[in-house]
Amino acid sequence: MRARIDKIVGNFLVLLMAVITLDVLWGVFTRYILGDQASWSEELARFLLIWIGVLGAAYASGQRMHLAIDLLGPKLEPHKHRRLQRFIDLLILLFALSVLLVGGLRLLYITQVLGQLSPSLRVPMAVVYSVLPISGLLIVYYKILDIQAKEI
Repeated sequence: MRARIDKIVGNFLVLLMAVITLDVLWGVFTRYILGDQASWSEELARFLLIWIGVLGAAYASGQRMHLAIDLLGPKLEPHKHRRLQRFIDLLILLFALSVLLVGGLRLLYITQVLGQLSPSLRVPMAVVYSVLPISGLLIVYYKILDIQAKEI
C-alpha cells in the first residue's frame, strides 16, 4: 500500500511541476511577447508552489529524505539509534497531527465559512489550503508505518 501511495503522490507532484512550468512560461510569454501578462498566471503559480512545497515535504518525509542533522545517531549503539529514530518519528507524527491535520482542518473550515475566494482565479481558498490536512494525513500515515517497522 505504501508503494502505491508513493507512486500516486510522486506522479501528482510531477504533474504539478509540469503545470507550474507551463504556467510560468505562459506568464513570461504574455508579459514580454504580448506586452500584458495574464492576470491569473502569477496567482496560479503561487498556489501551485504552495502545493508542491507542502505536498513535497510530505512525500520527502515518507521517503525519509527530509532534512536532518545526524550527529547523535551514528555515535549510538544500534538499538539506541533505533529508539532515537522512533522518538524522532513520534515527534514528527505529533507535529503533523496537531499543526498540519488539526490546524489545517480548522483553517479549511474558517475559509469555507467565510467564503474566501482568490482575487484572480476566484477559486475558494479552502481548495488552496486543503493541501495542509492532506499532507498532514500523509505524514501521519508514513510515520505510523515507520514506527511500526522499527518495532518488528
